Amino acid sequence: MSFRPPPPERVMLSGPAGLLEAVVEEPENYPGRRCAIVCHPHPLHGGTLTNKVVHVTARALLERGYATIRFNFRGVGASAGSFDDGRGETDDALAVFGAALERWPVARPTVAGFSFGAYVAYRVAAARPVEQLITIAPPVARFDFHAWPVPSVPWLVIQGDADQLVDPVAVQAWTRELTPPPTVVMVAGASHFFHGQLAPLREAVQSHLIGYD
Repeated sequence: MSFRPPPPERVMLSGPAGLLEAVVEEPENYPGRRCAIVCHPHPLHGGTLTNKVVHVTARALLERGYATIRFNFRGVGASAGSFDDGRGETDDALAVFGAALERWPVARPTVAGFSFGAYVAYRVAAARPVEQLITIAPPVARFDFHAWPVPSVPWLVIQGDADQLVDPVAVQAWTRELTPPPTVVMVAGASHFFHGQLAPLREAVQSHLIGYD
């Protein structure tokens, strides 16, 4: 039987700069055990919660029984505030993280992000206890990932080997320096936005998830 996505619930969540626009999706008969917060790419370059990589990542998690929250950073869509170069956006993500645990108090949280959102997700994982971290095309040459401790939880890095915006060689070199190292999946032929490669992206997310129980 094919997966039927739940009807999305559009909500406004309290954030440090005002209300944050978000979409919440819960699997059918959701028992409340696992949830995921998914962060979108750069707000100044068209990044929103409807980005297809963000959408596919959230759908991959939903199909494995995770409730998900996608949200717009400050200044994007109906979210209040203005761009803050990752600092305020991390505060936004932490607020959404808190809202997720208020809604699902026994859930074990995953945090995921694409591009700029991967940097924010990485910072959230350094600040809060998460069950796992997923970073897709982390912009290691643009933002200082070294300023934050290496996650000690299961951590997946997904990178297209034809990415024209985030250098896959730099990502590989960075991950080789880390202890403990993340799991790295290189998607052959994938550009930054995974044009024509969304199915391998979905498979990469699902094949490395902590099992649903």
